[in-house]
Amino acid sequence: MPVIGPVGSVMTCLAPLLTPFPRAQDDGWQANVQCAGDSLRHEILNSLSAELPVLIAGPTASGKSSLALEIASRQGGKIVNADALQVFANWRILTARPGPEEEAVAPHLLYGHVHGDSRHSVGEWLRDFATLPSEGGRLIVVGGTGLYLTALTQGLANIPHIPEELRVEARGRLRSEGISALLTDLDEATRSRIDTANPVRVLRAWEVWRATGRGMTAWQEDAPDPLISLGTAQPLLFDADRDWLGHRIDRRFDAMVRGGAVEEVRGNLARWDPDLPSSKAIGARELVEHLRGKRDLEDAVSAAKTATRRYAKRQRTWFRARMGDWRRLKIP
Repeated sequence: MPVIGPVGSVMTCLAPLLTPFPRAQDDGWQANVQCAGDSLRHEILNSLSAELPVLIAGPTASGKSSLALEIASRQGGKIVNADALQVFANWRILTARPGPEEEAVAPHLLYGHVHGDSRHSVGEWLRDFATLPSEGGRLIVVGGTGLYLTALTQGLANIPHIPEELRVEARGRLRSEGISALLTDLDEATRSRIDTANPVRVLRAWEVWRATGRGMTAWQEDAPDPLISLGTAQPLLFDADRDWLGHRIDRRFDAMVRGGAVEEVRGNLARWDPDLPSSKAIGARELVEHLRGKRDLEDAVSAAKTATRRYAKRQRTWFRARMGDWRRLKIP
């Protein structure tokens, strides 16, 4: 029986190397997860074709980047970022962007290439992806932004440019009336498909409706062919146990603080704008409030951990609803 199995199947246990940036120094957080299926991990890695693209998705802190790095070190290839926050140059620690040691193992593309003041979108990411050089080995695409991965494998509608004054109107209405007011204007089909708890996604859907008179879903139905088809790739989706992931999230954020996260936020304080996409980095808002004297560090760290767990829950919800045809890797 093949190790990878059919699309949509569930692997019993994957124990990837778990070494995101920054590294914990003394608490053993870098150590490999051990489980009865550790040998299965090697079988899965060995079963992957070295020719076909690999797509790796999963919630934050689940070990996606480490698996991508191990595949690249074994088989070669280029690691391509599919995380909406790791594109920004002004964050490395808070977004767990790969560090110099990881970048020395394999080429890393679409990481930290966007200025923090940019209103970067999935459409711009997809255009950047389309221009990646063909030489240098197959692609290993890894990230936790489900919208990026579904746009890559299902196509993305060519929505017209949204005027800046309309974006300002949308943000102002969000602040004054709340997210429910924007949702009320959207068509039912769009509301059923977007993450209605995510202000960024709701803002985008409202802007598209306001600018074009058509719902986001109607535009998506006219999407062109995808850049990568699931049928010609090897899609892997981490299905992480909630309690296991929550423990890792807490320990990782502690490691980030020890590794300089507060100093990184301090470096962004002078140009801090909560409306910018880069300001959605998990933990940034809480640490900004700490640096401005609104809460102590312990409270800020606790709030950031809670925010990260909530973000992971939204990711898992998206994956279940939109990526049921990906191969699931159950961890730990």
